[in-house]
Amino acid sequence: MNPLKSDEYPALYTPYIDTVKGSVIKALQSQVTSFPDFILNIPRGKGDYAYAEGKWTIKEVLGHVLDFERIMAYRALRFARNDTKALTSFEPEDFVANARFNERTLKSFAEEFVLIRQSNLFLFKTFNDHELTRKGLASDRLISVRAFLYIIAGHLNHHRHIIQERYL
Repeated sequence: MNPLKSDEYPALYTPYIDTVKGSVIKALQSQVTSFPDFILNIPRGKGDYAYAEGKWTIKEVLGHVLDFERIMAYRALRFARNDTKALTSFEPEDFVANARFNERTLKSFAEEFVLIRQSNLFLFKTFNDHELTRKGLASDRLISVRAFLYIIAGHLNHHRHIIQERYL
């Protein structure tokens, strides 16, 4: 896969994309095991912890990561299949507020992540070079299919770092 070009994604995703080094597929594959291991090593009882008033708990952050990956993969699929309809934005705060993530176990997030990521990797590997470079409008911003792969990997890196720095 060719390197990602800056005209393939909006600048707001740069901090996520910059965390992905080397092959994005290898990064996504590596996360299949490293992220569940990270989740399962969160100390017992910390899942319901929020580092400040009004901030999400660790479980809510993990649920957000799962929701975000599903949404970005769906967008990638739509654009890869040459669907030219603009896709609306989503509000992560609303998703978290309505998801009941705090009722779940950390183990359930680890298990669900593996299934989602394996499925998405299977999908992503079916995209050819032409499909990967297709672009569409999501949240009023032009973005390529390939950029979604980097955004998914980088978004996870971003939130893992936040959990390590602010929660643990």
